[in-house]
Amino acid sequence: MIRVALPSHLRTLAKLTEEVELVVAPPITQASVLDALESCFPMLRGTIRDQSTHQRRPFLRFFACGEDWSHEPPDALLPDAITTGVEPFLIVGAIAGG
Repeated sequence: MIRVALPSHLRTLAKLTEEVELVVAPPITQASVLDALESCFPMLRGTIRDQSTHQRRPFLRFFACGEDWSHEPPDALLPDAITTGVEPFLIVGAIAGG
């Protein structure tokens, strides 16, 4: 099981109260985790990544094992701690201001 933690606005949209557990077939990458998430929760399609380009939406960041994976290739393999469910894959809402 892959654990995914979502920011509160996406949890509200998906009617979730806590992190999600997903079954993801190997190889486990950012893209495969997001594909599984959008498959289970279709209302999230287009909110995390653009539907046509599959690029991460601005103001969202991805973290794995305390490291920023936002600029890693979508097909890069996620760390073992994520693939074994020890650590969650974090989708975090970035903050901007002026």
